[in-house]
Amino acid sequence: MHVLSKLWKENKKFFAFLLLMTIFRSAVADWNVVPSGSMLPTIRIGDRILVDKMAYDLRVPFTHIDALHLGDPLRGDIVTIDSSSAHELLVKRVVGLPGDVVAMRENVLYINGARIDYQPLDMTPLSSDRSERGEYLAERFAQTAHVVRLSPDAPSPVSSFGPMTVPQGMYLMLGDNRDDSADSRYFGFFPRNEIMGRTARVAFSLDPARLYLPRFDRFGRKLDAPLG
Repeated sequence: MHVLSKLWKENKKFFAFLLLMTIFRSAVADWNVVPSGSMLPTIRIGDRILVDKMAYDLRVPFTHIDALHLGDPLRGDIVTIDSSSAHELLVKRVVGLPGDVVAMRENVLYINGARIDYQPLDMTPLSSDRSERGEYLAERFAQTAHVVRLSPDAPSPVSSFGPMTVPQGMYLMLGDNRDDSADSRYFGFFPRNEIMGRTARVAFSLDPARLYLPRFDRFGRKLDAPLG
């Protein structure tokens, strides 16, 4: 006990700092590692994304309990989800809001009966491997636009669904890498209280294909840059 007491007295400022940082990361802001390619090309494998934990709610630290409601996710937001269905933290894009009627036909989205606009993009492939070549499209919602990726050589078994109505208190989420994303097509709708925050920027990025060397062009990068 004497050793512990001495350790506390000599390092209490450091321990207090660690506690405050842990609370800050739990309730205010955090960064998360992205281990999969489900959000390609928007988020690359190895990106560390900044997460605004107060984008929608102020929560009691280390819980899902709301202390203050600040807003709700908008269509097109990229969010982190502490998913009880997937048993892991997911990063997906909000596509369907509560009350929306959403359908997909061969990777083309329809929201409330209106077909979403798509425009082909001329983008450099993410890999020189022919099996990983992709087709890139600008997907435009009412006020936002972002890039989605299709994989002609490895299409998703679920490229069509619905129409289905998003229940109150729930959200429909999809990955931007439409042919390689485990999202609402597999896990169903995501509850509002599982949405932990919003991300819009990369903090920093390490390339797993190059011995985790930094990718400096990704540092501070805005995720949904203007498409023109």
